[in-house]
Amino acid sequence: MSKKNIAIVAGGDSSEYVVSVRSGANVMKAINQELFIPWLIRIKGEEWIVLDGENQIADINKSDFSFTLAEQRYKFDYAYIIIHGTPGEDGILQGYFEMLKIPYSTCGVQSSALTFNKFFCNNYLKSFGIPMANSVRLIAGERYSAAGIVDSLGLPLFVKPNAGGSSFGVTKVKKEEDLVDAVNKALGESTEVIIEQFIDGSEFTCGVVKIGERKLVFPVTEVIPKNEFFDFEAKYIPGMADEITPARISESLTYDIQRRSAEIYDLCSCKGIVRVDFILRGDIFYFLEVNTVPGMTETSFIPQQIKAMGLNLTDLLTDIINDGLIFG
Repeated sequence: MSKKNIAIVAGGDSSEYVVSVRSGANVMKAINQELFIPWLIRIKGEEWIVLDGENQIADINKSDFSFTLAEQRYKFDYAYIIIHGTPGEDGILQGYFEMLKIPYSTCGVQSSALTFNKFFCNNYLKSFGIPMANSVRLIAGERYSAAGIVDSLGLPLFVKPNAGGSSFGVTKVKKEEDLVDAVNKALGESTEVIIEQFIDGSEFTCGVVKIGERKLVFPVTEVIPKNEFFDFEAKYIPGMADEITPARISESLTYDIQRRSAEIYDLCSCKGIVRVDFILRGDIFYFLEVNTVPGMTETSFIPQQIKAMGLNLTDLLTDIINDGLIFG
């Protein structure tokens, strides 16, 4: 039986391009090459290329997601998407693979589009009683009153790109006069901005994956940033945050966050490995966001949680890929 060709699709068009490239390299290394033939595909704008290490060996034919090497044409049996942000986390790439009938690793088109838009996702989940901060949405060019927003949400507050998978463009605003600059900064990452009420608490995150009928809820990670909040620097620069897995919380709180993460996974019709972030205030976990293509670098949360479970990343990826090859 011939080995299946697996595309590890990294890169993308967001500010998290470099992180995606690192995640892609780690996933590539973890693929079981006795069972599969992994190919590293890097996407940036209109450039879709096949790499051997850092060397380009072929161009991708976008009409059918194939490539030709040494006069032999290769097609893919499965795509493992590890692009953070557009087009890999917002449903665009998912729609492309759906049309080509190539199974892939992430949430579907509708689920990806919903979870990528923080304001839409918040309001959808709020209808199911999920606790979260109050928020308002601004669209580029829309007139708004800084004083009115502060009156509604209070200070401090967080200003974030509404459609984005990273901590780029996020500002903690403590004074009303700083709000306009924060909005403009967020608009540099997205055409929409979400402004959220500040919840004073500790940050926790929990991974979930469903493989066939088996749902795995990962150990919880406690996040203690050295900066004032968990910004891009705290997320990706070693030593800028303490990440403790499993989290130092009670069994009942651990059960609460794991149950809530699994509930959100189902409510959003998620697929593949997903990470759900929360703020804990008192004994209530307040929802922050769903990450449908979470980081997979060696130091990212999900590999930490997989290791804490006593699982092997290679075995887990094998199960995910085989499930996709069987069920699509």
